[in-house]
Amino acid sequence: MAENVFLFVPNLIGYARIIFAFVSFHYMADRPILFFVLYLISSLLDAFDGHFARLLGQASKFGAMLDMLTDRCASACLILMLSNFYPTYRVVFQFLISLDISSHWLHMYSSLIKGDQTHKTSSNFFLKLYYTSRPVLFIMCAGNELFLLFLYLLHFSNGPNVFEINATPIGLWSLLAYINFPIFFVKQLISLLHLVTAAQDIVAYDVAERRKSSS
Repeated sequence: MAENVFLFVPNLIGYARIIFAFVSFHYMADRPILFFVLYLISSLLDAFDGHFARLLGQASKFGAMLDMLTDRCASACLILMLSNFYPTYRVVFQFLISLDISSHWLHMYSSLIKGDQTHKTSSNFFLKLYYTSRPVLFIMCAGNELFLLFLYLLHFSNGPNVFEINATPIGLWSLLAYINFPIFFVKQLISLLHLVTAAQDIVAYDVAERRKSSS
């Protein structure tokens, strides 16, 4: 009897992620704490689907695509809301969405045409470290999302005051946004690296195919 990949445990977790994400979007405009909690649950479940895929031997290309698309769509929806909250930086947010989607899509496509078993492989030193070190991958992804989430919360308030600088109170959301910003920035550099290396791999594949057809 053929296995039903749609019902693999990691994919069921992926569906739960989508549900939590969509419910969070319903509260995004005016229920910041509820949105924050639901969106965070959706993001944290990302760590569990990979764990169960390895534990149960249920890794699949469908699951990898589901995981990536959920991440990209959820982040895009959050960034779209931020562009409404901070219209002065709308072009920056548009760039972030474009970079996130294009870099991951090109990287995934590059992995498929090369015949890689998973998209989480690369000959580039930094990308290899990014994918093979689970602490690095977690910190990069978590820091990226947390910066965007605390930027979202800052639209509503600075959060509880934690200390003062020159009689100016510093709120918790502001502090956490500053802490996570360097990680967010490095994550964008990694996306650029994804884009460049994937483009190089695809062009190399094109060159090899042209040589075959001309020989």
